[in-house]
Amino acid sequence: MREMTLMEHLEELRTRLVRMVIIVTVAFAVCYSQSALISQILLVPLREAMGGVGKVVFTGLLDKVLAEFQIAFWSAIFVASPLLFREIWMFIRPGLHDHEARAVRPFIFVGFLLFIAGVCFGYFVIFPFTFKTLMSYGVQDVEAMMNLKDYLLLASKILVFLGLLFQMPNILLILGFMEIVTAPSLRSMRRYLYVGFSIFAAIVTPTPDIMSMMVVWVPMIVLFEIGVVGVAFIVHPYLKRKYMP
Repeated sequence: MREMTLMEHLEELRTRLVRMVIIVTVAFAVCYSQSALISQILLVPLREAMGGVGKVVFTGLLDKVLAEFQIAFWSAIFVASPLLFREIWMFIRPGLHDHEARAVRPFIFVGFLLFIAGVCFGYFVIFPFTFKTLMSYGVQDVEAMMNLKDYLLLASKILVFLGLLFQMPNILLILGFMEIVTAPSLRSMRRYLYVGFSIFAAIVTPTPDIMSMMVVWVPMIVLFEIGVVGVAFIVHPYLKRKYMP
């Protein structure tokens, strides 16, 4: 590991940020050309929950245009995520020793897989359950009128957010390899984190019922526990071998 000056770190950060902007810009152009198809895919869970009783409408002259721009941006983050993860890795790599780099490198790929898993979980689990729950509230014999722009923006943000949320095990493993956390320290924080997860789930869940909250809370707990198990059975043995005389 070569020591870098502050100016070298700033120059490297600038280079990586410029590359990330270029990557997202190119991905945005590609996604914008397919924004109508992406919008149709995102509308599938909502239309299935509506069951043909209701319409998706736009109320402003520019709503469809703005919706496609927003969809293209968030889709570009998703499409470009492998290259964005690579740029992040290339930035932090000079600050790691060789053994640390070898330990952390596989988790860059794992992070991408977890991001995909989070998006799929939101699309195939969270969306159908939440939309059907919302449709079941209140008076039933009325026709739903959903705003196209508002829905597409909300759906795309939620999917990207869930992709980031699913990075929890990966982050815990990386922190473990950096010797910032251990399995015992994580277990000691478990009760407080569970309470924090429940508060967070109550805030982000669009419906006030306990079942909708559990759909968010349980996966967070599972992700945390996977991270704890990974630290205990992957990180600790590695560090033990590292410090063995």
